[in-house]
Amino acid sequence: MKSFALAGALAAGLMAATALSTSAQAQTLTIGVRAGPESIDPHWSTLGSHAEALRHIFDTLVGVDEDLQLVPALATSWTPVDDTTWEFKIREGVKFHDGTELTAHDVKFSIERIPVVTGPMSMTIYTKRVAEAIVVDDYTLHVRTNGPAPTLPNDFIRLFVVQDDIGMEPRNEEFNSGEAAIGTGPYRLVSWEPKGDLVLERFEDYWGEEPHWETVIRKEIPNDPARVAALKSGQVDMINYVPATDYAAMQRDSSVETFIGDSVYILDIYFSFADQLPMKVRVDGQEIDENPFQDARVREAFDLAINRDALVRVVLEGLGKPANQLMPPHFFGGSMDLPEREYDLERAKELLAEAGYPNGFEVDFRCTNNRLPGDAAVCEALGQMWARAGLTVNAEAQNGTVFFPAVSRKEYSMWMSGWGTLTGEASYTYGSLVHTNDPEVGLGAFNRADYSNPELDALIQEAAAELDDDRRAELFEEVTEISMNERILIPTVQLQTVWAAKPDMLEFTPRIDQETLAHHISPAQ
Repeated sequence: MKSFALAGALAAGLMAATALSTSAQAQTLTIGVRAGPESIDPHWSTLGSHAEALRHIFDTLVGVDEDLQLVPALATSWTPVDDTTWEFKIREGVKFHDGTELTAHDVKFSIERIPVVTGPMSMTIYTKRVAEAIVVDDYTLHVRTNGPAPTLPNDFIRLFVVQDDIGMEPRNEEFNSGEAAIGTGPYRLVSWEPKGDLVLERFEDYWGEEPHWETVIRKEIPNDPARVAALKSGQVDMINYVPATDYAAMQRDSSVETFIGDSVYILDIYFSFADQLPMKVRVDGQEIDENPFQDARVREAFDLAINRDALVRVVLEGLGKPANQLMPPHFFGGSMDLPEREYDLERAKELLAEAGYPNGFEVDFRCTNNRLPGDAAVCEALGQMWARAGLTVNAEAQNGTVFFPAVSRKEYSMWMSGWGTLTGEASYTYGSLVHTNDPEVGLGAFNRADYSNPELDALIQEAAAELDDDRRAELFEEVTEISMNERILIPTVQLQTVWAAKPDMLEFTPRIDQETLAHHISPAQ
């Protein structure tokens, strides 16, 4: 286990003044971001934009680099003691923003708090394997699991550590005001306006490498053209999620510099498998009681009617890749044997006819319009593609504040959402999306589709408990192939991400998780 001599006084004065001016300018970094946090409580939501913002204030127990490889963070090492116990060594000398020292007690408290804090998207997928956290001493924590849990360190890349005296229950007012927002991260909270500015100042006693920027301002600008305009007008120094429609022009524009990288996020189609659909489909204008999505032929027809090459080439303007599974195939447990998804419109029509829908049917389809690059455009394009197969798909892109609560309440019959395998391995994805929703075993937390297959559940559980890496990979490859061949969910495209900045101002390495972290950005040399 990886632990982890100038010509004259006037010239000198001019140079010193210039250096001071440049230094002063470099003290503040203003970033225009598409989405910000839901709260300042790091345990409130699993959304990537929430975690990205709060990584500036709070640290996680285990860290990841830009390629999602595990690295030491608040834990310097993690070692299995036996089949159901992990030992985490806690970094010594780490200070919270109020000057108190981090200990294993704070980590234990943070693990136990997550199941209690019930925000819009539960964080329990990261603590589902924990049976008990035991403080051995101030810098040693044992975590006992409810069975073998070989991927527990991967789960803990989202275990944000808070002080053990803030209280178990959600306290958004105290966090949002800054009273309870006391972390060990590189920045401390100055102020936050929901859907507005998050203002941060450098924490001088940070345990890690000193951040370059004294002040960071993250301006939430959900509208893509407005965000681009803010960069070009000088309101911000950098933006994330450059829309595909602006990327080509930016490459020819000397007033901006772009950075592009592969993303962990894949846009997936979800179907409700419930006997009674929350939004009934319509045949010849009349609602029917049947759920056509329970028929594998219907799901396959929807899949075959998707032209993924066109989605990438036309809709995303090249900023993506066709996807044939729920995570990049080179991730742990991905399958290299799955073929590329076919585009076969005639076969899609045949399958619909075989399933009893020769003239198709009408269905409402929901997705986000402000979470990931191109989400709304892909949503609309899919509706048009399915129309060519004889289906009437009413695509509606919604703000995430509307979309995600509705999905949680199971109000939709068919929807699209981006999913990123942020731990870099299959148990996180298939255990969350495909396994039956079972709070007792802590799996299926994001299975909003009411899909249930006991045999597949057993295989997922067997794989998740297998300590031998090679065998665990084989089992998850089988899970991946079954899930994709059954079309439990349908992957469409893996997104690529573009950032843009003022030219020659910044040094920045794109991360596969799409996070824009100020402490990983430096002034250009």
